[in-house]
This record gives sequence, C-alpha cells and structure tokens, in this order.
Amino acid sequence: MSYCVNCGVELEPSLRECPLCNTPVINPRELEKAALSPYPKEKGQVEQVKRKDLAILLSVILAATGLTCGLLNLLVIRASAWSLLIVGGCMVIWMLFVPGIIYHKLSAYLALLLDGLAIGIYLYLITFVTGSDVWFYGLALPIVLWILFLAEISALCIKKLPQTILAAMLYFFSAVGILCLGLEIIIDWYLSEKIQLLWSAIVLTVCVILDITLITLLSRKRLRDEVDRRLHF
Repeated sequence: MSYCVNCGVELEPSLRECPLCNTPVINPRELEKAALSPYPKEKGQVEQVKRKDLAILLSVILAATGLTCGLLNLLVIRASAWSLLIVGGCMVIWMLFVPGIIYHKLSAYLALLLDGLAIGIYLYLITFVTGSDVWFYGLALPIVLWILFLAEISALCIKKLPQTILAAMLYFFSAVGILCLGLEIIIDWYLSEKIQLLWSAIVLTVCVILDITLITLLSRKRLRDEVDRRLHF
C-alpha cells in the first residue's frame, strides 16, 4: 500500500499521480536508479605521448646537459677534462634508450651492438681524464668486447632455442660461468701476462653442475613435467 507524499491520501498501485492533489507518484527504487552519479558516464583517456616526442625530449635534455657541462669545464672549472665523463654518460644514456624509443622493432642484436659501442666510447673518453690509455686497450676494451659477444650469443639462444623457464636458467648459468672464466683470463693477462684460474674455476664448476642438472631435467619428460607441476611453471 502506498500513500501520496504531499497530502497522504491512499493510492492505488496503478496510479501515476495523486487523484486529490495531482502530485506525481514516485517509486523510491526508480529514484535511486535515476540519481546522478558523481562520475561521468563516458570514460575519457589522456592522449598518450608519442614515441618521437619522448625521444626528442630526452635528446634535448641530454644534449643540454652535455653542452652546459662542457662550457662550464671550458670557461670556469678548467682543472681537468671532467666534462668528458658527463658527456660520455649522456651519450651512453641516449644510446640505451632513444633508439629503442624511436624504433620499437629495433633488432636486439643491433641494440646490444649500439650499447656496447656507447660504453666503449665512454671508457675511451675516460682516458683523457686519467692521462693513460694502457688500461683501456689492455683491460676495459677486451672486457666490453667479451661481454658484448656473450650478450649477442645469449640473445641468439633466446630467439632460436626453446623458451622455457628451465631453458632460460640453462642459458643464464652457462653465460655466467663463461663470463667469469673470460673475465679472470683477461684480468690475469693484463696484470701479469699469466693465466692462473682461481675464483672463476669455482664459479664455472658450480655452473657446470647446475647445467648438467638442467639438461637432465630438460631431456627427461617425466622429470620436466614433475618440476613444472611442483614449481608451477
């Protein structure tokens, strides 16, 4: 049973307005549905920043940083060529991010090559600050080339070989063992021109054990499935 909200007269269910005072009959449930929401019905979306604009902004910031530091070094603080470190750092940051921003389909091999080139140039600029390039050609450059080589091989394995969690672990431990072995050889040859494997042999031994275990798991389907179930791969 309902009543008029204005005069209180009893109303029949079919009435749309009060027969006495002509006040519209309002259903409270329909009133709740018709209430205005504080949020807009249409969802808006902020326009995304274009890759080109983001690359331009980052390039301008890095170029301004390198230029201002270079002028400061040239005109004010002339004690050493310290600005080369900042200029080189800006160049490395640019090479790491801007090509990938502009060309989102940039080849991983080319991206790694550009990164290695930028790091190599940055290390070479440090020679102007230290006044010697012996460490660069004897130590820094071989290490950069060795890491770059392993990074390219790892990228090739990830692209061409099966991509599973166990396979990725196999690639990782193999790369770590070979990386440490090469680093100790380069460092020993630079310091004493003699190769005496110590810490890298320990790391390589552990990695070989892990690799053999992973290869066994990958080659035995029942073991692989059991590991997948237990670890929720």
